[in-house]
Amino acid sequence: MRRKTQIVLAITIMVVALVAAFSYIYISQLLRQRVGTSGETASNLTSQLAFIATNAVPDLTSTRVDTNNPAAFRSGIAYYLSTDRDLNSMLESVVADWPTIYDAAIVDNTGKAILHTNPDLIGKQLPNRPSFGILQDAQFRRQLRLVYNTPTIYEVRTPLQLNGAPFGSIRVGVSTVFLKNELTPWLHHVAVLSASAILISLVVAALLSNIALGPLERLSKSLDSVTSGDADSIDAEDTSHDEYGLVSLKIAHLGRQMRDAREIFSALKDNVDQIMSNLQDGLMLFTRDARVVLVSASVETFLGRPRRELLGRSVKEIFTPESSLGAIVLDAFRLRHSVEQHEIDAPNGKCVEVSLDFIQERGTQIGALLTMRDTESARKIEDEIEMSRRMSASGRLTRGVAHEVKNPINAIVLHLQLLQSKLQQIDPDTRRHMDIIDSEIHRLDRVVQILVDFTRPRDLHLEEVDLRRVLEDVFSLAAPDAEQHGVTISLDLASEPLTVRADVDFMKQAILNVVLNGVQAMEQGGNLSISARRDEDVVITEIRDEGGGIPAEVQDKIFELYFTTKKEGSGIGLAQTYQILQWHYGSVDFESVSGRGTTFRLRLPLIETRSDSLNELAVRS
Repeated sequence: MRRKTQIVLAITIMVVALVAAFSYIYISQLLRQRVGTSGETASNLTSQLAFIATNAVPDLTSTRVDTNNPAAFRSGIAYYLSTDRDLNSMLESVVADWPTIYDAAIVDNTGKAILHTNPDLIGKQLPNRPSFGILQDAQFRRQLRLVYNTPTIYEVRTPLQLNGAPFGSIRVGVSTVFLKNELTPWLHHVAVLSASAILISLVVAALLSNIALGPLERLSKSLDSVTSGDADSIDAEDTSHDEYGLVSLKIAHLGRQMRDAREIFSALKDNVDQIMSNLQDGLMLFTRDARVVLVSASVETFLGRPRRELLGRSVKEIFTPESSLGAIVLDAFRLRHSVEQHEIDAPNGKCVEVSLDFIQERGTQIGALLTMRDTESARKIEDEIEMSRRMSASGRLTRGVAHEVKNPINAIVLHLQLLQSKLQQIDPDTRRHMDIIDSEIHRLDRVVQILVDFTRPRDLHLEEVDLRRVLEDVFSLAAPDAEQHGVTISLDLASEPLTVRADVDFMKQAILNVVLNGVQAMEQGGNLSISARRDEDVVITEIRDEGGGIPAEVQDKIFELYFTTKKEGSGIGLAQTYQILQWHYGSVDFESVSGRGTTFRLRLPLIETRSDSLNELAVRS
């Protein structure tokens, strides 16, 4: 809820509460005043009627009325009261002159009306009515209910004594209907005033909020400009007039500083994100209070949790003492003691090399850096580097040897041709032996040329390509040969694009070598499946055959040049596949079970990995 709305509501509620309180007090006082006035009027009327009645009855001892006879005594008094002009005139004017008076009567001791404002009730027994004191002494809310609920007539009584003896009483009825009719216009007036006060309070609250919050809205716009990096657009004309101007000037200055800091931070963040997304090691940087502020992408693999769940959490929220990794890290933080390279089993089942270093500045620890490294991957990388180094050295040696071998071969071929022409004239039967020597020399020349081609550096024509299209082309190329061998090839490709950076021709050749090997391994036919899927930042292509498998004793030599288990094989295909995958920063391995077939796995890096990581970090930021 906006601050302006809160102020308007606060002022309105306050005014409504005040209006309601004052209205309550006003209505209660008005009602009590009206009830009290009606009671005083009725009481005065009874006093006046009693006075007139007393004067209207003469001393009956001087009349012919038998004062010793009660019936004659009441009858005489009733006669004088009914014939008194002043008393009857007074009764006739009671209802007309007093708006809340319902009726008036003079009643004897038996409850019969001697005189009544309603002539039909004279001489009849009058019912008992509730005393007006009940209404007059009630609290406000009960008093309001008594007036506005069931119509009731309350009575004010005054004892009447005539000729020195109690005769009866004078009764004056006050109707709640008449009271309600008299109060309702006043209540309507109060309701109108209350509604007007509430409306006025709304207008006043809106005006006050605009006046009070106007500068804040302008400051808010200035802050929005600062947030968007447009600090120069802040109006500086009013900066010399009042406190608002001074604040605006400071906001503009702060905005320029924030813009400069944002540019520096953005550049640093891009560099750090690029570095962290490419790191193979898992890095976690902790602050002084052991909270994570920086996480590399590889940490997700080691801990099995996304980076967004790790940032900002403490070391106790991330690690548990039940795990080997958690126990080492928590103990190190508790003791403030660094951990040298230590191998443990990670939650993902891999062997991880862990090290923890505390960062110090001027003798004070300001943070810690946790490093996690996949031991098997590191060893595998070292093995691949060593193999690449050996292959490079072997390539240089092979090219030198091939160069030295080809020169003698060329000379031998030339002199062999000369010798053939001479010997054919002397002994034609020697032609057959010369042809065999020539064939073997040419075969040796082809072997040397293949060796030279294999070890020669190549210029790769890299392009972004969907590996699924490459696999479909390989499927088309291998289909005729597979049909001849009675082999069915099936494709199972991911639904999402598998974009890699590759030389299409070399990549087709590398995959086709494995596919044809699988087809040729199934002499009795069968099914060869080709599948491709994404696994984190790589695409994995699996080629599975149903052949006899690769014997365990030769599996270590399968990628060596010229090694083959086929009678007519050249021993170049798989070595070429291995070399092409190395050129593309990929890898190839296999699993083989004797009698059940072989599965080759080709791994290539996805080119979306870096951009996806940067986009993910940008969204989280």
